[in-house]
This record gives sequence, structure tokens and C-alpha cells, in this order.
Amino acid sequence: MQRQKGVALWRQISDRIRANIASGAYDASGMVPAETALAEEFGVNRHTVRAALSALAQEGMVRAVQGRGTMIERRDKFDFPIGRRTRFTEGIGDQARDIKGLLLSAAREGATAELARHLKLPAGTEVLRLDGVRKADGRAVSCSTMWFPAARFEGIDEAFRRTGSITQALATCGVRDYLREVTEISAVHAEPDDVATLELTPGAIILITRALNTDVDGVPIQYAVTRFPADRVQFTIRS
Repeated sequence: MQRQKGVALWRQISDRIRANIASGAYDASGMVPAETALAEEFGVNRHTVRAALSALAQEGMVRAVQGRGTMIERRDKFDFPIGRRTRFTEGIGDQARDIKGLLLSAAREGATAELARHLKLPAGTEVLRLDGVRKADGRAVSCSTMWFPAARFEGIDEAFRRTGSITQALATCGVRDYLREVTEISAVHAEPDDVATLELTPGAIILITRALNTDVDGVPIQYAVTRFPADRVQFTIRS
């Protein structure tokens, strides 16, 4: 454990345990090692270990069983493919019975220099910003901030509110097909807004994608920053 890292010890321990669960390190028993064993392994007291396990329990990854210890809760991750044509609903497909997209907010704003570069617009050009969350079988699996050129996509906010689908919303604006130009992926600890929107606990890991979509002629139509809970979603990169 890195005591001078600036990250609470319990959070570092929960990250290690989460990674071990994901790698199958505890599969033989189906249980997380005892608190005393974890305290010795990480060189901390049992109170710190309890805080780490409590956070994981709130995420639904583990469950305390009286007289036995801490049991791993098995929840398969959604496999989300990223390729030339990346679509949320099609990507989740038959992995979930109920898929919903919810519009949280919409606004008009001037494109920053960075956003204008991605969308190939003059800086300050008006864009539509949409914030939304997507759920699969009642579990929040992503939250996104998306920007569209306002002149071309008037009404896309209401279309997304009505359909719950960006693909369908784009179609109402005349874009029947679109392509993924680039996807950048990183991982960070969840911020307070992510914790609330994605129903996580402080310290949870999220995967962030920064993606640009274009129409079939190569004209940028959407730039999006999307956050996925790392314990619920994994990515498959397809050519």
C-alpha cells in the first residue's frame, strides 16, 4: 500500500480486492479471504479492511454472511463491442431484457476550442449538449455527455427524450447511418456526480470513452464522453 499516494488506504485495498475478484483469484472458495488475512496481506488494521469490504458490499460485489465471512456476489458484466458501427442498444443486445436511455438535461452552448476541433467547427459555434444515462435491466451502465452541431440537429434532444435512443434520434434528423471515427478509453475513480448517476460507492472505478462519430461522408456529427462502471461493463474491440 502507498501511504503517501493521496488515496485512502481503504480505497486502495478495495481496488485490489475488486481486481482480484475480476481476475478470478478467489474462485476456488467463492469467498474473499478473512479480514485478518487481508489485514496481514496489506499491512493495515482490520478497521481499514472492513471499510474496503463495506464499499464493495455497497457496490453489490460482495455480501457478508454471518458465520462464514464475505461472499462474492456473482454478476456477469455486460460485454459492449466497440467497432466501426458502435450502437448501444445493439451492443447490449440480448444480454438484457430491458434497455432504456434517459435524457437528464439539454442545453445550447458555444463550442470550446477542443470540442470545435473534434467536430471541425469554428470555435464558439453553437452546439447542442445532451446529458443522458442508459440502463439495462434497471442497472445504470453508462452516463454520457454528448455534443451535436446545433444547426444540423435541431430537435435531437426531444427525439432522444422520446425514443431513448441516439440512433433513432439521429435518424429523425436525417442521419440514417453513422460511423465511429475514434474511441479513446481510460480508467479513473468515480467522481461524486458519477457516484450519484451510476449508483456507485465512493472509490468505484469507471471506464471513460471519448468518442467521435461521423456520417457516412466523414462529416463529424457527434462527440461524446461516456462513463461506464468497470464492474458492470467490459469492452470488446472489433475491427
